Amino acid sequence: MITPWEVSEDIDYKETMEKFGIKPFKDILNKLETPHRLMRRGVIFGHRDFENIVECIRGGKRFAVVSGMMPSGRMHFGHKMVVDQLIYYQNYNAEIYIPIADLEAYWARGIDFERIKKLAVEEYITNYIALGLTLKNTRIYLQSQNSVVKDLALKLAKRVNLSEMKAIYGFSGETNIGHIFAPIIQVADILHPQLEERMPVLVPVGIDQDPHIRLTRDIAGRCKEYNFIHPSSTYHRFMTGLTGGKMSSSKEETAIFLSDKPSEELRKKVMSCKTGGRETLEDHRKYGGVPEKCVVYELYLYHLVDDDRELREIYERCRSGDLTCGRCKKLCYEKLTEFLKDLNERREVAREQAWEILR
Repeated sequence: MITPWEVSEDIDYKETMEKFGIKPFKDILNKLETPHRLMRRGVIFGHRDFENIVECIRGGKRFAVVSGMMPSGRMHFGHKMVVDQLIYYQNYNAEIYIPIADLEAYWARGIDFERIKKLAVEEYITNYIALGLTLKNTRIYLQSQNSVVKDLALKLAKRVNLSEMKAIYGFSGETNIGHIFAPIIQVADILHPQLEERMPVLVPVGIDQDPHIRLTRDIAGRCKEYNFIHPSSTYHRFMTGLTGGKMSSSKEETAIFLSDKPSEELRKKVMSCKTGGRETLEDHRKYGGVPEKCVVYELYLYHLVDDDRELREIYERCRSGDLTCGRCKKLCYEKLTEFLKDLNERREVAREQAWEILR
């Protein structure tokens, strides 16, 4: 079972798509005039009803994008993917909604409200702004302080029963009632933009969040009095951790954080990354590397190389054995150093703006 709180590190994306009826994103890619690099490169691999969003983008129509955050630690490059997507949709005048899931964090993770607010501001919102998200047409709020969302959740709760919640999320008799109610708050987060104006809503997520999407779409169909449009969704792959497995805020050795500064420690992290190189330099020269299994190449693919031709050159030089892992890691560290130096300068300015949002 895949849930928002527990997901296997070796997900079979194809099997999951077939099981839950998620469509391949590649089938709709050519309908976008300027797709984001994550779309072009297959990082965004699936969707539900993205046709509605394509129609808005091509026709200049209004739509909303909802992307929640539940800060539980420092923000790393795996989190950056979501911000990149929000910025892309902002270029098409999307209304951006960013709920901070402090209620879910309290019920499901036991994190107190003050800590979640501090993490949200100093780590997440600060980085969102520093990365380029503009505050125009962006609404950031704490779930616990949004009465519209809470009131809608109370009404929507009548549309679902305990048996359904157990089937979707695997809740047991030991699950606290707040945790069981948390997904209904998420449903209200996703649907409430349509209370102001009936328009398509997109939710870009990892596959672990799909239970929320399925529940929201089911409830939207049952609420005839609201005439909700079923929310659309896209699904992106998880980033591999530096040592393999999943990138995680709780495991320092697996992640490169957006607040990291160029240092010997960061260089050592990069130089010790899991790669797709051969066991010996001689074998690497002879047989070539396997970039598909390389964390360094994944950093290029997701974040560090914008130009598709440059990325293709790195890929081919690795496959041919011309580009060795040592040289590739050195290049990666140089690109990271340049990126993080610039980001940290912008973070200093963004931090003050971030605190103003939730004062």
